[in-house]
Amino acid sequence: MRPKDPFIGRDILGGQYQILEKIGTGGMGSVYKASQPAMNRMVAIKILHPKLANRKDLTSRFRREARAMSQLSHPNTVKVFNFGELEEDGSLYIVMEMLEGKNLNQSVRKEGPIPRERAIPILIQVCGALQEAHDLGIVHRDLKPENIFLSRQGGINDYPKVLDFGLAKVTERQMNPGSIILTQEGMVFGTPEFMSPEQAQGKTLDARSDIYSLAVILYEVLTGKLPFTASSPMEYIQKHVTEPIIPLSERVPERRFPKELDDVLARALSKKPEQRYQTAADFAEALRPYGGAAAQALPSFRPEGASPRSAAVSQRGPSAPQTSKSSSPGLLIGVAALCLVAGVLLAVVMMRLLGR
Repeated sequence: MRPKDPFIGRDILGGQYQILEKIGTGGMGSVYKASQPAMNRMVAIKILHPKLANRKDLTSRFRREARAMSQLSHPNTVKVFNFGELEEDGSLYIVMEMLEGKNLNQSVRKEGPIPRERAIPILIQVCGALQEAHDLGIVHRDLKPENIFLSRQGGINDYPKVLDFGLAKVTERQMNPGSIILTQEGMVFGTPEFMSPEQAQGKTLDARSDIYSLAVILYEVLTGKLPFTASSPMEYIQKHVTEPIIPLSERVPERRFPKELDDVLARALSKKPEQRYQTAADFAEALRPYGGAAAQALPSFRPEGASPRSAAVSQRGPSAPQTSKSSSPGLLIGVAALCLVAGVLLAVVMMRLLGR
């Protein structure tokens, strides 16, 4: 007989929440449905497995997920209300909004491929959530259909919520002095079927890796299949790096897609990040014409007056100082010298931090 879950029926955080039932479990923790009497609402509480409490790498990842999600306020990102450590046994927890519905993976498995007039508006809204995260210097790094939840909100069906920032990386511009980057270059995390080529190779990731993963998700949602034929996770990883995608119409000949949509996906799934859409907003705008009236009705979240090129530049951060053609050689040499000195100082600081 399976032992009773010790958290079910338990009051936590001074009686603020009562855990009612387990609604999901994963490698790092379990998710419970709980009541919050003072607010007269139900919440979801994710608790790290107690047996993992001594794993500093995993507890750091769990805390990182909570911090990343708590910075995000986009309506298509799951809301975080609270996070911390239970006084009773030191278990780490995250309190989130309770969602009713199913994830994209469950939808496709149950209903089959989703028509593009329904699928594309969902993905455009996900792009909005990612754009906010990317603007804050947060890269998700584990986008997959299971992490996009379709809920009903305000009378609206197919309202997507982005979940599970457990592998999220807060980029250097968001890190506090003395912070440690736990996921260093050369370490591979994520889900093989939805990995970008650079993620599969253990390279440094940015927002364009999430765009690649989101394009793989859209491909599977539209076809019920992945853009490559493979029989193992390692084969998927290899094909992400080396093999061009199978066009939509070839993957499912019985379904018809505009050739231009094939072109949009081919660009989003380019092997080289610089050849993809540079921001989630750009990807959303490229998809919009193929999502029917629902897609056209969604607001644009590209900054007003920003062109695709200017949005791409803002995603990468401030541009380097520009020198005019009339600049003197002495000025150019001085700028170069300052850049060299700054680079050396930065390297020394990083070596000291990493050596702590």
